[in-house]
Amino acid sequence: MTSRTQITAIYPGTFDPITLGHEDLMRRAAGMFERLVLAVAVGHHKKTMFSLEERLAMAQEVAAQLGNVEVIAFDGLLRDFVRAHSGRVVVRGLRTGGDFEYEFQMAGMNRKLMPEVETIFLTPGEHHQYTSSTFVREIATLGGEVAEFVSPGVLARLNERCRKGG
Repeated sequence: MTSRTQITAIYPGTFDPITLGHEDLMRRAAGMFERLVLAVAVGHHKKTMFSLEERLAMAQEVAAQLGNVEVIAFDGLLRDFVRAHSGRVVVRGLRTGGDFEYEFQMAGMNRKLMPEVETIFLTPGEHHQYTSSTFVREIATLGGEVAEFVSPGVLARLNERCRKGG
């Protein structure tokens, strides 16, 4: 018997770009569940720096080291995606109290929309507690160093994008 529960978990996000904080949560969730789906949101509600295809490629590169993680794009309601992929758990990250307020409300709404699915919250390791894609994008765009926040492949893409002018 393995230590993993035979459950599919869904870790949704825009991942623009995927950070070491995301990687930390992904690695830990992959150890808890038999199957983890990293659901990369189209992001219609946000203007993203990277296209969906670029975000999928970065996430797949990072997830390749984990045998039980699939990277799949999604658009529309999370409820529909979770059900289509037989998800039983939604994984969400919490860094700050502000995150908790938002995520708590979202978990409550998701419970109304899909009562058969549980939401679990994970906090990143201490080195990644304040890492956010928004901060990484802003720092990189302004010429700052972000190597300690993203994997080398993501860093290369950020540097190339910022040299081209965003």
